Amino acid sequence: MSLAAAYDPMLIPEQPPVESADFKHSMRFLAGAVSVVTLGQGRDRTGFTATSVSSLSADHPSILVSLNRASSSWPILQRYRRFCVNVLADDQQAVADNFAGRGGVKGADRYEGAAWETLASGNLGLVGALTVLDCELEEAIERHSHSILIGSVRAITTRAEAQPLLYWHGGYRHLSNQTA
Repeated sequence: MSLAAAYDPMLIPEQPPVESADFKHSMRFLAGAVSVVTLGQGRDRTGFTATSVSSLSADHPSILVSLNRASSSWPILQRYRRFCVNVLADDQQAVADNFAGRGGVKGADRYEGAAWETLASGNLGLVGALTVLDCELEEAIERHSHSILIGSVRAITTRAEAQPLLYWHGGYRHLSNQTA
């Protein structure tokens, strides 16, 4: 008998729903690079800190970013339809904290204390980031409380000599150069 013939979804016992708190706790074990997503222009600019960034395709250079639609960044993204992913170096933790809104920092004030350059798209790129991916919004797929943003990468800059800022188990971490 083939595996497909043996599989019957009706025979799978009903599972209780996963609790949100259990899911959030589980995701703390997923280490991720820390990125700051910038969007908007002038006093209408804002952004957010994200670890939910992933490559989608190299054939048509594109990335995925997850954004909560209740965020103040959501209407700005809809208005401008472009964003910039700045993958942070290990010396840029203060930038991550600003864009996470720590201390009540909001909107354009999140850009204070760091050097930024205006890219061809009008997005702001963080000077000294590990990599800066200047993107045009290709599509926003709405699921549950978030949207999956597909960004078509239009320009890239990199800083090869730096180390990444990581986030794991509720705190920032630094990559060690030690190998096993």
